[in-house]
Amino acid sequence: MIPTLLVLAAVAAWCWPHLQPLAEKAKAAAAKLTPRHYAGIALVAAAVAYGLGPSASPAPGPTPAPDAGTFSLAGLFAGETASEDAALIGAMCSELADEIEFSSGKPDGYLSTGIAVDELRKRTRILRCRGISIGDRQPAARDAIAKYLEDAVGTDGGPLTPEQRTAWVVAYRDLGRAATDAAK
Repeated sequence: MIPTLLVLAAVAAWCWPHLQPLAEKAKAAAAKLTPRHYAGIALVAAAVAYGLGPSASPAPGPTPAPDAGTFSLAGLFAGETASEDAALIGAMCSELADEIEFSSGKPDGYLSTGIAVDELRKRTRILRCRGISIGDRQPAARDAIAKYLEDAVGTDGGPLTPEQRTAWVVAYRDLGRAATDAAK
C-alpha cells in the first residue's frame, strides 16, 4: 500500500502544474458545501471504509506446516517408473492439500465432508493417471500412504470440522513432500 501511495504522490507532484487549475476549482466548489454535504460525504466515506475492512467472518488461519521429515516414502517406490510415480504422487497430494485448503472458506459446502475429500482424491487420480493405478505398480508406497492417512485423518466420512480439515491439509502436504523427496 505504501509503494502505491508513493507512486501516486510522485505522479501528483509531476503533474502539479496541470492540476493547479483543478485544485482552484475544487476549492471554489468546497466553499459552497453545506453541513448536509459534509454529512453525506462522511457517510459515503464510512461506507467505503466499512467495505474495505476485514470481513465479518474471518478466513481460516494458515495451515500449520508439518514437521519436516515426519513421514518418509524413501525406498518404497520401485522399478523403472519409481521416480516418475513418486513425483506424480507428490504433485497430486500437494494439489489435493491446496484444494482442501481453498475450499475451507467457501460457504457452499464444497468439500465439507470426509467422503467429499475422498471423492476428490479418486477423481484426481482417475483424471491425472488416465486409468493407470500407481498403487498397483507401487504397492509398498500405496500401503504406507493408506496407513499414514488412516492414522492422520481417520476414516470418518462425515462433516469436517475446521480441525479435521486442517488435519487433511497437513497430511496431504506431508505426503506431497515425502513423495517428492522420494522422487529425487
